[in-house]
Amino acid sequence: MHPHDHTHTAHARDISTSTENKTIDAEADVDRRGFLSCMAWAGAGVLWTMSGGVPRSSLLGATPAVPGELSFVQISDSHIGFNKAANADVTATMQTAIKKIDALPVAPAFLLHTGDISQLAKASEFDTADQVLRDSRTKDVFFVPGEHDVGTDNGRQYLERYGKKAQRSGSTGGWYSFDHSGVHFIGLVNVFDLKAGGLGTLGGEQLEWLEKDVKSLSASTPIVLFAHVPLWSAYPEWGWGTDDGARALSYLKKFGSVTVLNGHIHQTMQKVEGNVTFHTALSTAFPQPRPGTAPAPGPMAVPPGHLKDVLGITRVNYLAKHNHLAIVNDTLSGASPDAAMAAGEALARASAPAAAAAAAPKGTVSIANFAFAPKVIELAKGDRVTWRNDDDVPHRIQSTSVAFAPSPVLDTRASYDVVLKDAGEYDYFCSLHPMMTGKIVVH
Repeated sequence: MHPHDHTHTAHARDISTSTENKTIDAEADVDRRGFLSCMAWAGAGVLWTMSGGVPRSSLLGATPAVPGELSFVQISDSHIGFNKAANADVTATMQTAIKKIDALPVAPAFLLHTGDISQLAKASEFDTADQVLRDSRTKDVFFVPGEHDVGTDNGRQYLERYGKKAQRSGSTGGWYSFDHSGVHFIGLVNVFDLKAGGLGTLGGEQLEWLEKDVKSLSASTPIVLFAHVPLWSAYPEWGWGTDDGARALSYLKKFGSVTVLNGHIHQTMQKVEGNVTFHTALSTAFPQPRPGTAPAPGPMAVPPGHLKDVLGITRVNYLAKHNHLAIVNDTLSGASPDAAMAAGEALARASAPAAAAAAAPKGTVSIANFAFAPKVIELAKGDRVTWRNDDDVPHRIQSTSVAFAPSPVLDTRASYDVVLKDAGEYDYFCSLHPMMTGKIVVH
């Protein structure tokens, strides 16, 4: 039995999701981009209560806390193994998040971890994350995978550790559901089988399972659905969304209370559509810029001394008597993340031109700012093309037509070579970040 397995946690373990809370005070800027028209951006210290699909918010401390009949904590994106400038010690900040959870006046019933436990899906990284979680007083943990947890070995290690009791589909799988205190929880997986130019994907088999899973439930049953990549179009330009998320949500229309918890974007976004409240979490590892405020997503450094302002956890209380789900975001420092986020975004904008202008040798494609440069490269038959990862996150090269073997996961400064002997056009993408696409033209 895995250390976190318990009889009533039927499928996987959990998460303390650190999520960055963000505030945008430029609504015109959001409208200009034409996305997230219904979005509410919540800074740290904002309490959201959902009742019958209607959200209400108040500043933390403005309303006395009401003990929940069910209290659980979401953590996310611990990225154990990451050691770049944005955070040289992600294990320490994950430990800080767990200590913050352990200091809560009421111990949560369990943790939900919404993915990217590891950086490169190494056994040692999973071991470290497990040890940090074992040190928590909350022993029950439920997991769903992030793309970093499955990209190296198609999820083999993740599923062996955390998915033994989950649904399986060939070499993939990992989705499951469980009930706790009158709430139905559903863990979905949207990081397998990513397509070029696409977003996260659930797939037909998982969607059919979901439809059957909720079919017999009463419409009054509160639903909490959790997955790594947002199930709604948070910011498709950066791959922050799920291609078939709308179909999944269509099966939940009859329910009066649906809460969707995601990670992946390392910051807090909240949105309400009818009976559904969407919420993304801060990371325990590093922040990412807010949509459109920097040239690309990815690990973002903030001024010294302010890292804990942009990392955090999410607390959720369910009040059965009132059918409420109350969501509270806590940064590790207790401070608002706004100033640190803005400073980090300014640094990212200032450093981007130099990175983009870096000259690459002939036949080399630089991977920087979540893009291939050049996006189209022309070669003669028999020439070698080399991809070089200049980002602080791993990438993986994959041909859309299986014209050449996929690369291993390329960490920072790693490279991959291919020689193409036949004339033609060869499209490829990053299988970890499928919005990244490129083309090789061989004459």
